[in-house]
Amino acid sequence: MESFLASVERRAYRMAEIGTGNSEEALDIVQEAMFGFVRKYSTRPEEEWRPLFFRILQNKIRDWHRRSKIRKSLGLFWPFKGSDPENSIQDLVDTKEKNVLDTLESLDSMEAMHTAIRVLPLRQQQAFLLRAWEEFSVKETAKIMEISEGSVKTHFSRAVSTLRESLKEYE
Repeated sequence: MESFLASVERRAYRMAEIGTGNSEEALDIVQEAMFGFVRKYSTRPEEEWRPLFFRILQNKIRDWHRRSKIRKSLGLFWPFKGSDPENSIQDLVDTKEKNVLDTLESLDSMEAMHTAIRVLPLRQQQAFLLRAWEEFSVKETAKIMEISEGSVKTHFSRAVSTLRESLKEYE
């Protein structure tokens, strides 16, 4: 169990950081996801762990967004701190769908990619990160996100299209 959690912690943190725009919140989300995973699923077969963990993580990120909307509506919103562009999407370039990412070599372009992903609608962001970054299949992504496979394809396609448009100056 420890080696599994160690193997996913960095990527989970990056995903949560992108999802929230806040490194401290991301740490809390990953920690909550890990505790929840261990409590509920540590007895499940090891081959089921990865999709289960990322489902929990995505649910925690969605919960964070819901809480943020409530805080905003109550006037209790605190601005996000800036994130470190050097630690952003560096592992993301190793994907099959990397045509959008091929030219992202400079720090400016990495920061642009980080920003472009951050401003995607949440479902598109999740579909993109799970498919392109974590390399889950459409079926696995649908199960993690608890939506249909067709919706995964739609969200992913829209995310890639938006990212291409947002980042065409870096091509």
